[in-house]
Amino acid sequence: MEVYTVTIATGTSEYSGTNNYIFVTLVGEKGESERTLLDNPGLDFCRGAVSVDQYQVKSPTRLGTVLLVKLEKQKYWLEDNWYCRYVTVEPPGGDVVLTFPCYRWLIGDIKVEIREGPGRKIMSCRGSLSFRWITWGPAIPRCIDAKTEADLPQDVRFDNEKRSDFEHSLQYAWVVYLAINTDLPDLQGSLLMKYACVLSSEYCMDHWKEDRFFGYQCLNGSNPRMIQRCKKLPKNFPVEPNMVQSSMANGTSLDKELKAGNIYLLDYAIMDGLPTNTIRGKLQYIAAPLCLLYQHPDEGLIPIAIQLEQSPDRDTLIFLPRDPPLAWLLAKMWVRHSEFQVFQLLSHLLRTHLVIEVFCVATLRQLPAVHPIYKLMAPHLRYTLEINCRGRTQLISPEGIFKRVVSTGGEGLIILAQREYKVLTYRSLQPHFDFPDRGVSQLPNYFYREHSLMLWEAIHSFVSGMVNLYYQSDHDVQEDLELQAWIRDISLEGFTELPNFGLPSKLCTREELSTLLSVSIFISTAQHAATNNGQFDWCAWVPNTPCTMRQPPPTDKDAVNMEMIMATLPDVSQSCMQMAITWHLGRAQPDAIPLGQYIEEHFTEGRAKELIDKFQAELKVIEEHIVSQNEGLELQYLFLLPSRIENSITI
Repeated sequence: MEVYTVTIATGTSEYSGTNNYIFVTLVGEKGESERTLLDNPGLDFCRGAVSVDQYQVKSPTRLGTVLLVKLEKQKYWLEDNWYCRYVTVEPPGGDVVLTFPCYRWLIGDIKVEIREGPGRKIMSCRGSLSFRWITWGPAIPRCIDAKTEADLPQDVRFDNEKRSDFEHSLQYAWVVYLAINTDLPDLQGSLLMKYACVLSSEYCMDHWKEDRFFGYQCLNGSNPRMIQRCKKLPKNFPVEPNMVQSSMANGTSLDKELKAGNIYLLDYAIMDGLPTNTIRGKLQYIAAPLCLLYQHPDEGLIPIAIQLEQSPDRDTLIFLPRDPPLAWLLAKMWVRHSEFQVFQLLSHLLRTHLVIEVFCVATLRQLPAVHPIYKLMAPHLRYTLEINCRGRTQLISPEGIFKRVVSTGGEGLIILAQREYKVLTYRSLQPHFDFPDRGVSQLPNYFYREHSLMLWEAIHSFVSGMVNLYYQSDHDVQEDLELQAWIRDISLEGFTELPNFGLPSKLCTREELSTLLSVSIFISTAQHAATNNGQFDWCAWVPNTPCTMRQPPPTDKDAVNMEMIMATLPDVSQSCMQMAITWHLGRAQPDAIPLGQYIEEHFTEGRAKELIDKFQAELKVIEEHIVSQNEGLELQYLFLLPSRIENSITI
């Protein structure tokens, strides 16, 4: 009789342990062990980091190489779910201990088979087709077939601690909203102080009127992908050189600066003609601005002309810095209002959350847990399906928060997303193409660009190393049936109705695979952090980035006064909601796993671990560079510190 030593590790979150019966069977090249009930004196399978239980499993003969472990859970008295982290097997004679990653919930009377840690491409296996596609809205990326988060399998749900924190945070945000909105002075003051301590939005409150700060946010705010170089003035933006001459540096002109590459453009044409929301019976308003900016040698990037519509006539206003101060300020508010819509619905929701959901669903459907690409992707898909389900039901649904306080709430947000999706390209999701394509590679103090490219290079180097470890040639990529099913699911099912997206339905080379995986990981980590993490900083002071506008754009510069501005900006209730929800969504998550940290050890082989160590070392260098770069800056850009970037989209 041969005796194998088996250890079982239970999860660390609440309710991970179980009092149900657990059986194990070892399957090797030469046979199977006895089906063994795992039952030591005392309590087995308790929750906790130190909950690693050891057992003796007997086999009539040597099993040879142990290929897989069969786990069975049966109800004892009451049904009690169990989260298994991993199983290790030590063969007789002290041979090398084998690790079998699990990291899943066992629910009900169930049998599962788990394989050893090294990534393997197995042609006869696939993921779980219980994950199904559904079209939530026409002409936008497809998503998981789940009406609410309660419909999701337990393995992709929030842990209990995460769920509790999320719901407590949301309740706290509602308390603040109600406290301020009902004007309870004592509670209002104390809660606002707590908010102010969470994130430093005071700088925004002090500087939001300044042109230089307006320009800074185009580079390093929550929507840093909008700005583009202007080589020639758009025909629908009739700015004459004499209009902006007073904004130019001495000895130059608009024509000279256009040729020199120092003129930039924000164009919100995508907002043109959107249906507007009606809030509490009152119609809200939307503009589709064009904003010209100039990289001034002394003042930095500053706005020099704003037009609030896309189809001008002889009466259309072009707002200039030399205009009455309140008229110029209101014009900038209208640009920032459009910025709120584009940043929240397109840069944030569509281009991170919804894009990554496609990768998440395809990975769970097509790749078995033993597949190296599944192992690589899994940490970057944590909690994404649940947060997206919550977003669809709580934020952008017909009764959601956007409908209640945002000018594009309701029908407008769907149309806006459809317009962006129609022109979305795979190329634009790759930072090493995005910045040159927008002509912004030379813009100074564009920290988002610099940090993004550093992170992209680190991620791509790490991913390429992993791909080359498991695929010895391009032919290996082409012959991996699971991988080819995965890319077909992504391109033909997830990104359907996108003929110009530019993502093939077949992977032919290791480089193609490396780039696609790098895009997915970059979006789910760095890009999401860049658009999500600063939203309270930029939006808590509502006039800087208003969620809605209650009056139409001005038609007379001289008529703009403070009464008009206050009547245009969100009311008290809308402002309180904006502040509360951006705090809830933008705050640091207490259970965040930073970029490059892997608490679940899906890879167990030495070479893969070395690549992870190298990746972590590169991220540390980037962290040190960013910290050093920000020393002494009045306004620091720290959103892309690796230690502040989550490994996946969880909020």
